[in-house]
Amino acid sequence: MRVMLDQFAADYSASEQKLRGLEDDQSSIHYPTVFLFIGDEVEQAIEPMIRSNELKWDNNAGVIYLHISSGEGDASTEQGKQTNPATADREAGNSGSAAKVIRVPLTGLTKAKGDNKAVRKDIAVSFREEGRCLVALNRALRLVSDTIADYGRLYASFDRLHLAVITRVDDPMNVLVPEISLLAQSIFLQLFKSVQMDLYALINEREQSETFGYAGAAGIGFLRELEGMQQLDYSYSANLQVTSDGLTIPVVHKHSPLFDLVYILSDRNERGMTTLNGMLDNYEIICHILLLKNRKRTDAQIQSNDGSYNNSSFRNSLISESGRQGFVSAGLAKVKRPAYSIALTVLYHFFEQLAARLKTMPELASKEKLAFFGLDAEAMEARIAQIVPSEDNLVDMAGLLTNGIRFDQLRRMSLQEAEEAVFGDGCEAFFRKHFADAAAMRLGERKPMDELRRIISRNRKEQPQVSFYQVSEWTDENEPGSALNAVHARIRDLVREAGLAQEELERTRESRVEDLKFQRLPFMDKQNLRSFIRVFFDKVYRLKWQLLQTETELALYRRFARELEQLHEEYRKSVKQMDELGVELKAAALQSIRTADDYIGQNIYEYYERVTEGIMQDIEEKRGASAFFEERFVGSVSELLEQGDSVLLARLIDVCRKQLLTAEPFAHPFEEELLLRANVSVAYSNRKALTREELFRQLYHTLEDNASINIRLLDYTHEHRSEEKYLFGDRESEFIRYALGVDETSRIYKLGCVHEKRSSGALKLNLMGGFHLEDLMYYRNGKVYYETYLQNGYEFHVLDPAHLPKLR
Repeated sequence: MRVMLDQFAADYSASEQKLRGLEDDQSSIHYPTVFLFIGDEVEQAIEPMIRSNELKWDNNAGVIYLHISSGEGDASTEQGKQTNPATADREAGNSGSAAKVIRVPLTGLTKAKGDNKAVRKDIAVSFREEGRCLVALNRALRLVSDTIADYGRLYASFDRLHLAVITRVDDPMNVLVPEISLLAQSIFLQLFKSVQMDLYALINEREQSETFGYAGAAGIGFLRELEGMQQLDYSYSANLQVTSDGLTIPVVHKHSPLFDLVYILSDRNERGMTTLNGMLDNYEIICHILLLKNRKRTDAQIQSNDGSYNNSSFRNSLISESGRQGFVSAGLAKVKRPAYSIALTVLYHFFEQLAARLKTMPELASKEKLAFFGLDAEAMEARIAQIVPSEDNLVDMAGLLTNGIRFDQLRRMSLQEAEEAVFGDGCEAFFRKHFADAAAMRLGERKPMDELRRIISRNRKEQPQVSFYQVSEWTDENEPGSALNAVHARIRDLVREAGLAQEELERTRESRVEDLKFQRLPFMDKQNLRSFIRVFFDKVYRLKWQLLQTETELALYRRFARELEQLHEEYRKSVKQMDELGVELKAAALQSIRTADDYIGQNIYEYYERVTEGIMQDIEEKRGASAFFEERFVGSVSELLEQGDSVLLARLIDVCRKQLLTAEPFAHPFEEELLLRANVSVAYSNRKALTREELFRQLYHTLEDNASINIRLLDYTHEHRSEEKYLFGDRESEFIRYALGVDETSRIYKLGCVHEKRSSGALKLNLMGGFHLEDLMYYRNGKVYYETYLQNGYEFHVLDPAHLPKLR
């Protein structure tokens, strides 16, 4: 059941995110952009970044994704094939997107697996010695350049190219970052006036058992090289460009940092906690940073003072007094409609409303409840008439043979003695055979449970307002006014009636013959005997027949009582199933509200209780009071319960998804939905609903808390910290206006807004820069491994370590 609930809520959340994302205004990037992925470990970043850009950039079709890998594990991929124009395939996993993904596997750069003591160095040496790798890279980069030119019409300007280089710090292929980056820059400069090149270094701090220690050492090795690349006097020269005739052309970089900015992003934030979605958060951060740096602004936005991002200003703020440029990290937080929590909350309230409708019914009198089960007086009389032979059949006893005794001999006898004297045991035998035994046989042939089930089924169809809740209640002996209690009362009455009838019969049989009132004729003994017999039967056996009728009714009621108790257990099981399902649904809803990390969860329960009730009432007004119990909606709840809780839950989910969650109240954009929830009236004193101001304040703090940077530093004080924060959302919305003004006079950082018409929510991107390698917790922890591996013969660099920046 939990799996079904999670799947339902996750599916709704995903569909809502996709729908709302399509409704949002898409931004445009100003200059062409290329994502350059270096290494095998970053391949998993390509598809998520494609999806993110497709959703947010309206000119994403011209974006190129170039992946340089070792080719290990992909034996079917040939280098020549992959750098052919045919490989600029329109692929993005299974998304069917038009993204341009060009893959270049540089196979053969590494030695046999198992020897990793010098794997980074071997890759660098092999790259320089294997001319085919340079040829493949040159072809692929020129293909990228030609493809960008084909899509030039999508961009506002073609003067500059944004090149985002992405790698994992522990990937050995990153030893080629300078060569690949400079080659790409040199080729792209043949088409563009300038190339702005940034590096995004990803750190996976979750320890892997197979690479424990070595991954940290390799990561520190790359970061040490990276620090050298970012020095003011960094220079590089190599014959990297290759012509079609095999001639090489030098690529030269002189006395400046290699990258405009270097971003370091970990899967652990500055508090040391693993980020909610791991590396997926960092992929989205990269896309938003690119949008921030390269967003096309309208004329009105250019003229307005909206706190737009200024790359030069931010970069200059990272340079220390010594001229050393710091690194950058970032954090991203999103607030949106809590679709997951909404789905589970609406499902629970839908269930509760259905259960309330099943429980609600006008109070019936005891007689009407008995009639529902076919146990009212009229129905029972009809049954008794079918079971006990008719009273009229007593006349047949008049034909019994007598013993030839005279009436005068009977006069002083009791009726019991007179019966024995006249008939012996003939009367008893006759009555037993034709009345008592016949009644017992017919009673035994009856099937009270089948009768009850048949009657209940018929009456529930004729009275759909009666549900298993009422049947369970009416068959509960602990429930005052139940039908079962009425049956028990009738049983008690019949026991008393039978006892009185038995006493009357015994008194009658003990009375004397001479006390009977009937006409006696002198000297007419036979006539008097016949008159006596007629009165005797009428007096004694009519009482006996009545006693038989009472005892039969009593036995029948007792059988029905036992079956009602059995039915109660069955219907109580359905009630218990509903109760347990309700508890489960409520727990899931409340738990999802409590753990909604990306959104304030207050008022969700109260607000959507009323929304759900209103939608259901609208449907019932249009389609009838019992609309939800028709087959096109939920149908028979009891029949679904008989098939199992999961069957009922599946039907509830289906109706909820198709009929409730598609209603107008669920189409409100983020801000409107937030305000509606903020303003929900408080019906009970114990409900802690928030005002709009309180919701905005908590929402603002949630954004700030969740946008903590994705790197952990040692002692990085505010004195060195350079921060800029940007909101992505509708600048005219009440929440964005609140967020921009809440701490305007006291904030020590720059706060800007990327204006977008968004119905899905708001985002906050925090940029923090100015820290250095030695400020990283990752550096402190990995440095020990790095030095240990060096001392044990491992080689991480093609350069002499003496020419690298000193370890700090």
